[in-house]
Amino acid sequence: MVLDQLFRLRAKEHEKSYSQHSISERPLRSIFKALSWRLIGTIDTLLVSYFLTGEWLLASSIASVDFLTKLILYFAHERVWNRINWGK
Repeated sequence: MVLDQLFRLRAKEHEKSYSQHSISERPLRSIFKALSWRLIGTIDTLLVSYFLTGEWLLASSIASVDFLTKLILYFAHERVWNRINWGK
């Protein structure tokens, strides 16, 4: 009887922690999402910069700065939105 109650209590705790994880993303997931999105965005920036400047070196410089700044901004944006319960 006591073991059964203990098992049920433990199951409820596990269920609660699972539901919390399903609502909230872990930071590592946000990092991988940011990286994958930034790769797509950086290729776009590189191509647009090249078509506007005609220089690969300048386009690469622009794309590199863009990659770093927007990676950091996207990660911060994801973490803030992860704390907002609206729409979940």
